[in-house]
Amino acid sequence: RDFLPRGSGIVTRRPLILQLVNNKAEYAEFLHCKGRKFVDFDEVRQEIEAETDRITGSNKGISPIPINLRVYSPHVLNLTLIDLPGMTKVAVGDQPVDIEHQIRDMILQFITRESCLILAVTPANTDLANSDALKVAKEVDPQGVRTIGVITKLDLMDEGTDARDILENKLLPLRRGYIGVVNRSQKDIDGKKDIRVAMAAERKFFLSHPSYRHMAEKMGTPHLQKALNQQLTNHIRDTLPGLRSKLQSQLLSLEKEVEEYKNFRPDDPTRKTKALLQMVQQFGVDFEKCIEGSGDQVDTAELSGGARINRIFHERFPFELVKIVFDEKELRREISHAIKNVHGVRTGLFTPDLAFEAIVKKQIIKLKEPCLKCIDLVIQELINTFRQCTNKLGSYPRLREETERIVTTYVREREGKTKDQVLLLIDIELSYINTNHEDFIGFANAQQRNIVNKKRAIPNQLGGLREGEVEKVIRKGWLTLNISIMKGGSKEYWFVLSAESVSWYKDEEEKEKKYMLPLDNLKLRDVEKGFMSNKHIFAIFNTEQRNVYKDLRQIELACDTQEDMDSWKASFLRAGVYPEKDQVETEDAAPADTFSMDPQLERQVETIRNLVDSYISIVNKTIRDLMPKTIMHLMINSAKDFIHSELLAYLYSSGDQNSLMEESADQAQRRDEMLRMYHAIKEALSIIGDISTSTVSTPVPPPVNDSWVPESSPTPQRRPPTSAPPPSRPPAVRGPTPGPPTLNPIPAYVAPPIPSRPGQPMNAFGNSSLDPFSAPPQIPSRPARIPPGIPSRRPPGAPNRPTIIRPAEPSLLD
Repeated sequence: RDFLPRGSGIVTRRPLILQLVNNKAEYAEFLHCKGRKFVDFDEVRQEIEAETDRITGSNKGISPIPINLRVYSPHVLNLTLIDLPGMTKVAVGDQPVDIEHQIRDMILQFITRESCLILAVTPANTDLANSDALKVAKEVDPQGVRTIGVITKLDLMDEGTDARDILENKLLPLRRGYIGVVNRSQKDIDGKKDIRVAMAAERKFFLSHPSYRHMAEKMGTPHLQKALNQQLTNHIRDTLPGLRSKLQSQLLSLEKEVEEYKNFRPDDPTRKTKALLQMVQQFGVDFEKCIEGSGDQVDTAELSGGARINRIFHERFPFELVKIVFDEKELRREISHAIKNVHGVRTGLFTPDLAFEAIVKKQIIKLKEPCLKCIDLVIQELINTFRQCTNKLGSYPRLREETERIVTTYVREREGKTKDQVLLLIDIELSYINTNHEDFIGFANAQQRNIVNKKRAIPNQLGGLREGEVEKVIRKGWLTLNISIMKGGSKEYWFVLSAESVSWYKDEEEKEKKYMLPLDNLKLRDVEKGFMSNKHIFAIFNTEQRNVYKDLRQIELACDTQEDMDSWKASFLRAGVYPEKDQVETEDAAPADTFSMDPQLERQVETIRNLVDSYISIVNKTIRDLMPKTIMHLMINSAKDFIHSELLAYLYSSGDQNSLMEESADQAQRRDEMLRMYHAIKEALSIIGDISTSTVSTPVPPPVNDSWVPESSPTPQRRPPTSAPPPSRPPAVRGPTPGPPTLNPIPAYVAPPIPSRPGQPMNAFGNSSLDPFSAPPQIPSRPARIPPGIPSRRPPGAPNRPTIIRPAEPSLLD
């Protein structure tokens, strides 16, 4: 077919990417004219010229934007040719003055790719040593592995001269040698001489010419086609092992995502019902796993679901309880007023029970706020967990929205019942003050108890240590100790917290102790994050204004996350180290200066104070035990049961199931693309498995002395930095991966063969003769890239140009 434009000067002013695809029908398609099939190839030529002029103008301008043309024909192999503009020196028409550099940059964009073969086309009637095509090919392919010389216009040489030495690769040798071709003359083109007739005339020329007849079988366009076809064979052998590995890894990555679509049948009338049942069931399973914990799909980045709720139960809630520890000054004043009001006009000799009960009840009522706050925190985590579990329902936006609405409404209903129950627990505590509890100290012990004993009793309030367990370790872990640069700077240490002290070591082996700090009179204080620091910081200091560490009044401890800091603060609470504003006042701060108390009243106040402290610790212990149980029973377990047994019924009663199960357009498209890709990859692997490794592969010719080719400095911004491998090991085409050694090793340029499937071996290209017009190779649908023929369409005197053959990696997903 004759459809490429011809003429004087620069005719090819944009790269033409010509894809040849074997097909039963013969037609052409342009990428910029999608859907339009060209049957008349004269129209193809006109469209190429018109598209060139659209971008470059009609006065010889050039552009690097390629024209993409795909030709379908039963007479071609699946190959790709990239035709580039000729390498001109002088600007004409609208061409810029730097036309030479622009064309050079454009050519380098293509020929620097390792997957391209370079056809260095040179007329026989010019000096080969001055060939621009050979010179630029040498720059990007110094080993000559990808360069094939093509000599044209052999029939136009002066009489008595020939190119025999060049074609025999003796005069100016190339590693892959030269192939001579004879194309139609301008007269033949004007007379519309058939290309098949021209190819017959070309063969006759070589057979009848005395200088070329001995190598006629290695000359001509058909031989060039076969040589390029062999390179395609080599490239496929190189590419297949790496391609197979890449496809298998893609298949594995898609397996999980496709799993949820494996039973998808768009024509199944019960599909929506089945999908609804599966989605609701999966939602229930996911929610239960999030709450109860599971071994699969564990989040290693942060706490989620049940773990966060557990932290609320055992760290946040105790911390909130401690924060309501009473103001000592105010408490003693209240106890004093209560004792006096109980006695009335009399002066009591004994400590009154009623004053104790009144103060205890007032303190118990303060527990309501942290209990309700705990429920709110748990509800927020539950709702976040629901939303996390409904992510899998994203395919059906209405179903997801309705599921979240129903479950959230149910949780809000349970919230009211849970809060009522918790308030009922506190009312039950208020209804009867059990002074016969085994942990209650009683009046006799309360009167004898001193301040030191009282302070050491505080850890028991949070379920801490009893007598004899003083050295029990509460927590270990890494913390950053923040001190000034002058005193050593911030550094990480291994901290060990016990009921009596906090120590830090150089490392977790605990061999080299840096310091041990007793916990007596210590308090916690929050510290704002520094401007340059992203860590969370809290401080420990002494209430008696003593130095805590060296000459520091306080030490700052830094954690990476807020969760770590909350956890450490909760551990310090268990050891009796409280927040600053909640710390029990010392005796020095007793309100002796605000109002006077007689010694007897003061003893009674101190006794009731000790009794209240003991009884409140019992109530706190009970509440800390019952709160998680109540919330689990009334809210979390109830929500699990609701999702498993009632959610589906609510969904059915909420509206039309068809509208619920309407897919989002994005999801439908994503599923279709994923299934298409999944099946394409499976088919591709099947095709690769069917291609036998018995294909004939040709070794790379040995290196030749090509120092005659002049080297010029490549364009810096275009040529990628490459280091030339040694001549004995030419660079491989991009794509192959190392494989096991074979019995008959092939050169480094050719990849090791892949294992063949059992059965009759077959040639990957159908026949061994590699006839350019035979059936195409049974390889992926996307064409590998090499042209079947290189018809020259330059009139005499036209500038040299390289033509690029690109055997790009065969993609099976096109």
